[in-house]
Amino acid sequence: MTGTLFLIVVSCVAQTSKVADPWKKMKSIIKSIPETRFPDKTFNINDFGAVADGKTSNTLAFEKAIKACVENGGGKVLVPDGKYLTGPIHLESNVNLHLEDNAEILFSIDPKEYPIVHTSFEGTELMNYSPLIYAKNKTNVAITGKGTLNGQADATNWWIWSGGKDYGWKKGIPSQNDPQNREVLVDMAEKNIPVAERIFGEGRFLRPNFIEFFECNTVLVKDVKVINSPFWILHPIKTNNIIIDGVTVNSHGPNNDGCDPEYSQNVLIKNCTFNTGDDCIAIKSGRDADGRRVAIPSKNIIVQNCKMIDGHGGVVMGSEISAGINNVFVENCVMDSPNLDRAIRIKTNSKRGGIIEDIYVRNLEVGTVKECVLLVTMFYNVYGSQTGNFIPTVRNISLENVTVKNGGKFAIWAEGYEASPVENITLKNVVVHKVGAAHSLKNVKNINFIKTYVNEKKVANIKN
Repeated sequence: MTGTLFLIVVSCVAQTSKVADPWKKMKSIIKSIPETRFPDKTFNINDFGAVADGKTSNTLAFEKAIKACVENGGGKVLVPDGKYLTGPIHLESNVNLHLEDNAEILFSIDPKEYPIVHTSFEGTELMNYSPLIYAKNKTNVAITGKGTLNGQADATNWWIWSGGKDYGWKKGIPSQNDPQNREVLVDMAEKNIPVAERIFGEGRFLRPNFIEFFECNTVLVKDVKVINSPFWILHPIKTNNIIIDGVTVNSHGPNNDGCDPEYSQNVLIKNCTFNTGDDCIAIKSGRDADGRRVAIPSKNIIVQNCKMIDGHGGVVMGSEISAGINNVFVENCVMDSPNLDRAIRIKTNSKRGGIIEDIYVRNLEVGTVKECVLLVTMFYNVYGSQTGNFIPTVRNISLENVTVKNGGKFAIWAEGYEASPVENITLKNVVVHKVGAAHSLKNVKNINFIKTYVNEKKVANIKN
C-alpha cells in the first residue's frame, strides 16, 4: 500500500509539473491560432486604374480592386512593382493585400484624405483620423509580400504634431499637447463619455496609427517592410488570432512603437526586425478609465526569433495596461544597439493599475542596452503626475538563458509598492557583463537568482 501510494504521489507530481510547464502552454497556443486562407483569385490594382508614378492618387483604384475582390468571394489584391500614392486603405474580410518585391505604397500626408473612424490614441478610444491601413470587424484578412509601406511621415508633417522639438515642432506650432487636444480626450474617458461623442480629427492634432486591425479575427501580416510611420505602427486592437511574420519595421519618429497588441489575444510575432523611435514591441490593454471600461486583458502574446535594434525597449508591457496582461512568451531573440534602452520592460503606475503576470523569457542574446536588462516599475511617469488609486499587481516573471555583453546601469531594476510588491522574479542561467550593478530593488518579494552571473560574479539570493 505504501509503495502504491508513493507511486500515485509521484505520478500526480509529475502530471502537475507537466501541466505547469509554460513553454508547453505556449506551443498549444500557437497550434490553436487559425491561419488565413484565400481563394486563388488575383485582382491587380493596375486593372482598376492605378498609376505607378508615385504622384497620382490611387485611392479609388485600391477601393475598386478591394470591392471587386470581395464581390468575387475574396482573394489577392495585387500591388505590382512600382510606386503607388494613395490615401487610406480599408481592408475587407477575405482580402489579402499583396505587394510584389519592388512595390511601394506611399501614403498621403494630407490629413483631409483620412476620414474619421472608430480608432484609438495612446490607449483611449475615440473618433479620429483613419489609420493608413484599417480593418474593422473583419475576418480572414492579410497584408503580405516583400514590398514597402511608406507612411512618408517626417519633421514636416505628421511628426511635428507630437510637440517634440526633435521632430520639427517650434513654439507657436499647434500640437497634440495643446490643452484642447490630448488632455481633453483623456478627460472624456475619465468621465465615461461615449466613444461616438469623442470626435477629434481636424484641428486636434492626434496622429493616426499606421496599420490597425480593430475587432478582427484571423489576421496575417507577412514579409512587408514598414517605414516612416505617423504614430504606432502595427496595432491589433481587440483582435484575436493574428500572426505577424517576417515584417521589418524601420521608423524613428515619435511614438513609433513597432507593434502594439492591445486588448488582443493569441498573437504570434515571429521572425521580425524592429528598428524604432519608441518601444520595439509594446503590449497594451487600455489607459486608465478607458482600459477598465473595456476590461479585456491582452494575453497569449508570443514573440519568437525577432531582432530588436533601436528602441526604448525590446519587449515592453505598458504603460497603457489598465485591463492587464498575462501569458507573454519571448524566446530566441537578439537585441543589440547603443540606442536600445532596455531588453524587457514593464511600466505602469497607480493611475493605470492592472494585473501583469506570467511573463516568460528565454534564450535572449543581448549586445548593448543603455539602462538595464529587466526593468519593472509601478511609477512610470509621463504627462505630469501619474498617481492615483489603482495600485498595480506585477508577478511571476522568468528570465532563462540570457547573455548580455554590455548591460548598462543594472541587470535588474524593479520597484513596487509596499502594499503591492513586485512578486516572484526568477533569473536562471543569466550572464550579464559590463554592468554598473546587479540590481536596484525596492519592494520586491521573492526574487531568485539561479546560476546567474553579473560582472563575472555569481549573484547571491536575497532574503525577503
